[in-house]
Amino acid sequence: MAGHSQFKNIMHRKGRQDAVRSKLFSKLAREITVAAKMGLPDPNMNPRLRAAIQAARAENMPKDNIERAIKKALGGESENYEEIRYEGYAPGGVAVIIEALTDNRNRTASEVRSYFTKAGGSLAETGAVSFMFDRVGVIEYDAKVASEDAMMEAAIEAGADDVSSSDEGHEIVTAMDALRDVAKELEAKFGEPKKAALVWRAQNQIAVDDEAGEKIVKLMDSLDDNDDVQHVYSNASFSDTLMAKMG
Repeated sequence: MAGHSQFKNIMHRKGRQDAVRSKLFSKLAREITVAAKMGLPDPNMNPRLRAAIQAARAENMPKDNIERAIKKALGGESENYEEIRYEGYAPGGVAVIIEALTDNRNRTASEVRSYFTKAGGSLAETGAVSFMFDRVGVIEYDAKVASEDAMMEAAIEAGADDVSSSDEGHEIVTAMDALRDVAKELEAKFGEPKKAALVWRAQNQIAVDDEAGEKIVKLMDSLDDNDDVQHVYSNASFSDTLMAKMG
């Protein structure tokens, strides 16, 4: 996830403003609607919906927007979205996984493929790169909620696999099927987390030179701007020089 996190840091430093925030809210609302439609509308009984709402709150999405997204699912007026995973290779042999929610599979596949082609990469078959990632649960808290030692002790006691703490916050990693139980125990001690979700975590990072790095950032920027794309993961490790340049 380090490569993905670096990319996110670059994007945040680029100062994405109102238009991008609106796009982000639309993606968060889509996930809330899909989660509510697939299960119960009660977040306490629907882990996916709860995670979607937590993600929305972490981005300061207005409560009215969240409630409207849930009502949209209950009213049966929402589009029928299909969950699709795309996998491909970016410049430098970097592996990329894209998760999308789309109401038009052909449109989304065509757009994703064009992004890879323009960046000098290639879209691959499902399963082509996912073996280089682990599907794990990730729970995130602000640094202020607990000391490093307190979070480590609580997370291990709850059954987490790993904990990393920094000035930016705490990241707790769990096995895929343990996410819900670990999150529940930690929430009882520290309150609602900023994030509790399943993610793709790269097993190894690939260091890329700045030329390839710039192409990868542009590719991920294009993917991130696509309305249907929900999450993008890679195993790229960018240099400090590139990060400073993009900032």
